[in-house]
Amino acid sequence: MNPALKYRPIMVAGTGSHVGKSVLVMGLCRVFKRRGIDVAPFKAQNMALNSGITPQGHEIGRAQVAQAQAAGLEPSVDMNPILLKPGGHTNSQVVLMGKPLGNYAGVDYYKLKPRLVETVMQAFGRLCAQHQLVVLEGAGSCAEVNLKRHDLVNLSMAQRAGAKVLLAADIDTGGVFAQVLGTIDLMTPEERDMLAGVVINKFRGDPNLFREGMEFIASRSGVPVLGILPRFEHILLPQEDGVALERGELGGRAGSVRVGVARLGYISNYTDFDALAASEGVELSWLERPEELAGLDLLVLPGTKNTLAALKRLHGSGLFEAIKSFHKLGGKVLGLCGGYQLLGREIADPDGVEGPPGAEQGLGLLPVRTVMAGDKATTRVRAACGAGLPFAVPGEVTGYEIHMGRTQAQGDSRPAFSFTQVLSQNVEQDEGQVSPDGRVVGTYLHGILDNDELRAAVLAWARGGALPEQAGNYAAFREEQFELLADLLEENLALDSLLEPLS
Repeated sequence: MNPALKYRPIMVAGTGSHVGKSVLVMGLCRVFKRRGIDVAPFKAQNMALNSGITPQGHEIGRAQVAQAQAAGLEPSVDMNPILLKPGGHTNSQVVLMGKPLGNYAGVDYYKLKPRLVETVMQAFGRLCAQHQLVVLEGAGSCAEVNLKRHDLVNLSMAQRAGAKVLLAADIDTGGVFAQVLGTIDLMTPEERDMLAGVVINKFRGDPNLFREGMEFIASRSGVPVLGILPRFEHILLPQEDGVALERGELGGRAGSVRVGVARLGYISNYTDFDALAASEGVELSWLERPEELAGLDLLVLPGTKNTLAALKRLHGSGLFEAIKSFHKLGGKVLGLCGGYQLLGREIADPDGVEGPPGAEQGLGLLPVRTVMAGDKATTRVRAACGAGLPFAVPGEVTGYEIHMGRTQAQGDSRPAFSFTQVLSQNVEQDEGQVSPDGRVVGTYLHGILDNDELRAAVLAWARGGALPEQAGNYAAFREEQFELLADLLEENLALDSLLEPLS
């Protein structure tokens, strides 16, 4: 393949949310990578609580991290210049070029559009200069007429990029004809001219039964249907947003180690548990009622964008007292990021970072106190396990931090980890905390369960002894999933027409 050859950008737009845009971009990145093309993903504006850290310490959407991995690249902030992280029903934290810009309500955010368009196009231009092909992802429905004048990420982005557009629809939810034809009908003639094809996603049963439907859509809209993608369960991929969690689509197979993850308010970075869900012998469940703690080997409190709101939800559901009882009866608890903060004695927010200023008592299972801070820690790290960590392994483990609180030990400190290398900014040398009884561990490190030896040690700790099976090689497993996804796209979609060399 001639590395100097450039291709017209491709956008995957959708008829709605959760129709499969992120997965399609992920799959296309791997398909074109396998064809020898230097391809990169791009999403101008992502609204998600799942995020990751680039090697330079920039925060971007987790979906773009996974898409970069599918393309064989390190993630870059240019792949997702704007990330919106909801912290309430009407406002979001705006992360611009990997760093927090501030919290904005919708009407105030829209006033930033001229500045944001310039930033987005500069990022997109850099990607185009560095790679042969850029595959863009839209957001939600591309036909929200009331939002079009503010659009940064859908069809106006496709027009600015000169992209051809692939329209994805979810047949599993029903109404696919109305989805596709209604979306196309709401497009302007100029927008319809960008359409290269339609993909019918998440089909169950015999696809031959929908051939007539494909012909109807094509004849009625004038846009070809490039194929039907079956709904699959044999491929495990990172999910972009909380819709999958709300629909009960996240979890693991039946197994001998029972791990429960509490469903907190504004839950973030639940991709921390992908490796656990993929592990043989692990039964992973998401819980929100006290009775669901019964029989667990390990309870995990995950990250959250709003720790104080999550604390209120724990009280309201009865989980607050149930978690303390679970520990008192011998249960083991792991807290990640916001979950680590919840395990402490107090969470103080004197500056009103998450809401009205004040302080609340935490679960009190770790001797630490958290104070919310306006600046955000975003860094990749390498660390050694602390001497008191009950699942310590030799050598280094890798992870990343994304948080706005600062947590300090009160009294004797038993750090969970000690940093050996911080890849993007200075932080304190010791990190996390282990309870005096060794049954509660809290850490700010996301991604630590992707470390195979550490994950195996965590599961052994949960069971109270060595596991009969190995935790496996998660990096190899993830690569296998990308390959399976690319195979699925190659087998079911007519993709050759999407590649258009630029003269």
